[in-house]
Amino acid sequence: MNISNPLRVVGISGSLRQGSYNTALLRAAAELMPPEMTLEIVNLAPLPMFNQDLEKPLPEAVVEFRSYLAQADGILIATPEYNSSVSGALKNAIDWASRQPKPPLSGKPVAIMGASTGNFGTVRAQVHLRQILTHVGALPLGKPEVLVARADQAFDAEGNLLDEAARGFLRDLLVAFTRWIRQVSPA
Repeated sequence: MNISNPLRVVGISGSLRQGSYNTALLRAAAELMPPEMTLEIVNLAPLPMFNQDLEKPLPEAVVEFRSYLAQADGILIATPEYNSSVSGALKNAIDWASRQPKPPLSGKPVAIMGASTGNFGTVRAQVHLRQILTHVGALPLGKPEVLVARADQAFDAEGNLLDEAARGFLRDLLVAFTRWIRQVSPA
């Protein structure tokens, strides 16, 4: 464990909603993360819709977003499930991050989690997200999975994750993610 040189993780919530359970899940991750990790949550709202006509030059919000990803040791994504898949905001961000030059997701370790008010968490969105991330060259962690179902009961009104089982799964994911980053990233 190297606390003096912590792993820098960028957190992305696929939800733009003010009271997003997925953004709250990222805040819970920041609270539960191992001491050798730090988390900075990046807001996707400033990103314009992907349009190849806007690539030269890249919009400033896109340059800043790509810079956060490039400088990160790993990416932690909290995805909602919209119509059995990822949100448009998250897909849009991945589209911007997959473009040349030097796509910042290529070769980047990624951990996935998600929260929804349904009974199955975000299982279908996570399957799609893994497929998208693999296609763009990212390195998604396979297990453990964090699928917070019935999020309206797992979080309190202030967005604190109260469900102890979910907190345990999240801790396990973060420990595994620490190992994954160290395993796949050059020393």
